[in-house]
Amino acid sequence: MNRALASGVPGERAAHLPPRLAELIRPELPSLAEEIVAEIRRAIPEYARPLDGPYGHVLRLGVERSLAAFAERIAAPAGTPAGDAPAGTARMLGQYEAHEGRSMDSLQAAYRIGGQVAWRRVMKVAPRHDISSAVLSRLADALLAYMDELAAQSLDGHLHARARPIRALDERRRRLLRLLLAVPGPDGAEPATSADLKEAADGAGWPLPDQVTLVAVEPDAHCVWTALDEDVLAELECPEPHLLLPGPFTPERRAMLDEALPGRRIAVGVAMPAGQAADSLRWARQALGLALDGVLDGPVTLCEENLVALWLLSDPALVEQLARRRLGVLDGMTPGRRDRLTETLRTWLVTRGTAAEIAERLHIHPQTVRYRMRKIEQSLGDALADPEARFGIEVALRAAHLRSRRPAPAPHRPAAGHRTSARPRGLRHLR
Repeated sequence: MNRALASGVPGERAAHLPPRLAELIRPELPSLAEEIVAEIRRAIPEYARPLDGPYGHVLRLGVERSLAAFAERIAAPAGTPAGDAPAGTARMLGQYEAHEGRSMDSLQAAYRIGGQVAWRRVMKVAPRHDISSAVLSRLADALLAYMDELAAQSLDGHLHARARPIRALDERRRRLLRLLLAVPGPDGAEPATSADLKEAADGAGWPLPDQVTLVAVEPDAHCVWTALDEDVLAELECPEPHLLLPGPFTPERRAMLDEALPGRRIAVGVAMPAGQAADSLRWARQALGLALDGVLDGPVTLCEENLVALWLLSDPALVEQLARRRLGVLDGMTPGRRDRLTETLRTWLVTRGTAAEIAERLHIHPQTVRYRMRKIEQSLGDALADPEARFGIEVALRAAHLRSRRPAPAPHRPAAGHRTSARPRGLRHLR
């Protein structure tokens, strides 16, 4: 394997290709990735595992990122340095092989298959776009060089992973993490004292920081352990995997977690003093559950950006009581009428806009807004003029709006565990 290939030679070769070639390649990438993954799984037994498991996530992610990066190199102006994305992905794949106890043979074979399938697609597409033989020759050269580069980076990751111990097996760090997360139990047990924490931290060679941030991880996530920063504490082989990051969550930490937990959803708690680490993890787990339910967005959910949502959805039974008290009077209406009135009321409470502004948001006529607001005032009476009652109404409507984003369970299949809380009866009109 020629390591000089990792220093930019493939990028230079790709730069000699017409940039418009990238526009022809990009539409083919999704189906090409599927074809490559299918062929690799068919030909290599080690990769023929369910695609919804850790093996499938890593394989699909590696193929998709590598294809996208190659297209970007072709599209980049001449002289533009190649990015680090393909190298990072390739190193991750090499580390994965090492942690699975395998040599590089299977991954090398996967690269060869990927190159062959990609070239077959090129030969199929080229005649439709009148690509000259000279351009095809340069494209073949760039593709082969790129595959060699990826293989070299994977070898680096493989060797690096084998040379470093997996810190998750360090029981001293696991014990330290458990001590940091200890909370009083039903038997009255107290959390670890400062002296206990200092002793455990010293034994683990881990300086106690002023602040920590806890991260909840989607269950059954594969971790590239060597991608984790040295100061991260991790407990991933459990039903509710989690990590502890010293200090706040930074862009550098996010990039680290993207590499260590490829393709998996995480939720990041609020940075807290070390003695309140359990609170950060509790909020992160709540946010992760809401993200997996579709209530909160994004593969990385930040608690600090969703504090109001976490508060509103933290006690469904209490919100139900509030909804009954403040909005139960609307339950006598037909579902369609309740929907229209509460949608208008929520928009007014959130924006405090004019009839024209609310109408623009709801895509209705201003006169319709005025009619609905009159009906709302008739139904709720003096509640809208009472600051405390108005606040309660807004809280109930905001909570219902958030909960309405949760997909309905499949027919004859109840949702799991904590995700089955009933919609407050006073808000059953909100969908």
